[in-house]
Amino acid sequence: QVQLVESGGGSVQAGGSLRLSCAASGSILTISVMRWYRQAPGKQRELVAGVTGIGGPNYADSVKGRFTISRDNAKNTVYLQMNSLKPEDTAVYYCNAALRTAWSPFKDYWGQGTQVTVSS
Repeated sequence: QVQLVESGGGSVQAGGSLRLSCAASGSILTISVMRWYRQAPGKQRELVAGVTGIGGPNYADSVKGRFTISRDNAKNTVYLQMNSLKPEDTAVYYCNAALRTAWSPFKDYWGQGTQVTVSS
């Protein structure tokens, strides 16, 4: 029973910061990729950032230089540090992970989302 639980969302003024976290639990053998997506009202879901065990992280152009993704393998947790927030960052942020469990091969799992609201 895999679960991804996001936390750290909230309301902040433009220029402020928030730190999101996503913890994966269950009979997890391997996590290959962890990502953050977001979806604003009336818009399609978009990839914000991703990180793997090798190579470097990747970011959407709209957040590059402002957001930082990191991963704690011992805790099966991924973080998203968001600085210099803008009103256009307002969205529901979703955690996504590609992982293998004791019972199934690699597949994608999703969290329920956490709301981020940035005021002008």
